[in-house]
Amino acid sequence: MQAHEQPHNHKQEAQTENAPKERMKKTKKDRFNWWQTLLILTMTLVVAVGASYYVSNKYLWPKYDMDRLKQQLESAKTEADAKPNDPKSHVDLGYAYFLNEDNDKAINEYKIALDLDKNYFNAYFNLGLVYNEENRLNDAIKMAQKATEISPKDYKGWLLKGMSFRKLKMYKDSIKALNEANRLMPANTDIIYEVGLVAEDQGDKKNAEEIYKTALNYDPMYKPALDGLKRVAKN
Repeated sequence: MQAHEQPHNHKQEAQTENAPKERMKKTKKDRFNWWQTLLILTMTLVVAVGASYYVSNKYLWPKYDMDRLKQQLESAKTEADAKPNDPKSHVDLGYAYFLNEDNDKAINEYKIALDLDKNYFNAYFNLGLVYNEENRLNDAIKMAQKATEISPKDYKGWLLKGMSFRKLKMYKDSIKALNEANRLMPANTDIIYEVGLVAEDQGDKKNAEEIYKTALNYDPMYKPALDGLKRVAKN
């Protein structure tokens, strides 16, 4: 399914106990150049006021009440029953299950969609998000890789790849993917936030704080960045 070999988790060479101090300092400096490059690029771009971010609004941090979730699920079931051969109806049903925290049924619906259409971007992307949430990270990267092959100009596949690589502590690969996502969708708060998480995961609380503040410059109510500021402030 994947064009390249499945990535494996690895330790940074600079973290080995026997590495010379000078080399460790150089590696520590270099490892942050990735997200610094992305941050500088992001801050110099102009975006239209009122731009919406598809991933955060619809997928990563949904804000629905329980009644609406149930209504959405029932509506999606009706649509999938009426259009059993339509991959979109199964992706929509899978997403409704995902919002209702039934990941097993969500995965099943996304797989049905892929059986109907092997090149359906949204099925790979959504399936990858569920795998990422469940920390099935190799599977998530496979889905992200397929999504970027099918639609290389859609930033969401690259964002998903960056998210999963970060969880695997493959920070350079994560930033490389996030750089591409940023090129395709400049100044997106989801991407900026993920860059902040890379810095935070590597222990750079100060710079993570600055990156989260940058995300809030674009959207002052962006909850993930607000939560990120609270986390780094505790340490």
